[in-house]
Amino acid sequence: MSRVCSRRIARVTMALTLAMPYTLGVAQAGPAMRIVSLAPNITELLYSVGAGDRLIAAVEYSDYPLAAKKLPRVGDAFRVDYERVLELKPDLIITWKDGSPPVVVEELRRLKLPVRELRIAGLSGVADALRELGAWTGTSAQAEQVASDYLQRLAALRAAHVADAPLTVFFEISETPLYTVNDQHPISEVIRLCGGRNVFADLTGLAPAVGIESVIARNPNVILVPDDEPTALASWTRWSRLAAVKNHNLYSVSSDRISRTTVRILEGATEICAKLADARKRLAGPAPASTTAR
Repeated sequence: MSRVCSRRIARVTMALTLAMPYTLGVAQAGPAMRIVSLAPNITELLYSVGAGDRLIAAVEYSDYPLAAKKLPRVGDAFRVDYERVLELKPDLIITWKDGSPPVVVEELRRLKLPVRELRIAGLSGVADALRELGAWTGTSAQAEQVASDYLQRLAALRAAHVADAPLTVFFEISETPLYTVNDQHPISEVIRLCGGRNVFADLTGLAPAVGIESVIARNPNVILVPDDEPTALASWTRWSRLAAVKNHNLYSVSSDRISRTTVRILEGATEICAKLADARKRLAGPAPASTTAR
């Protein structure tokens, strides 16, 4: 399986597992010194609060920052090597409350392992998660600094785009099968922040499957696709009746920056806001010669 295909599957499954229920975790005593992270976004957040040196293992796709790539692997989003985890003797295992499968959390608790579940509720919830991780790891000072900076940047981004003319937007998570996001997904919150309106905001499920005809019927002004979907932009050009195609408003955006609820999601938001600003200019002026934009 190619790396692009593997990352696509990981992104889709991450989006789909956001809808899973959760159970309560088990607290550890004192700051954690030997941590296992069971989600790539949690791994990244731990480095953000200055606790990266406490990590002794993580799951697949924990690839940011570079140091995270060197961590031993104990599974992926759905499969955990419990025997390996036991051998590592962690004093804290962190799962994603809105993403880790309940069966994984239940098995870890059955094994009497120290589990905490981290919830990240939307864009502002990233700051809450940073502070919580700081409390668990004894790095509250750095966590507070990073959280405060993050919230200031988020507020500035909101203020900069509060008066932007609205645009209807379709965000493609994967090309085959075709998945998107509903209004409760963090990516949809980013689109709103940038003055966009998610054309599939009303659907149930955070990452619903949709058909080409449904996209055509909702006729978005803009189509956004992740940059690890190499054929997606060209595929949309076949549907010439779409407003986004007519006006050349097809854009590729960074998958890594937008698909994880971490501090870097604001980089992804800045990128999307820039794409939507460009789309407004295209709608206001003569159409350019090229068909796609990156």
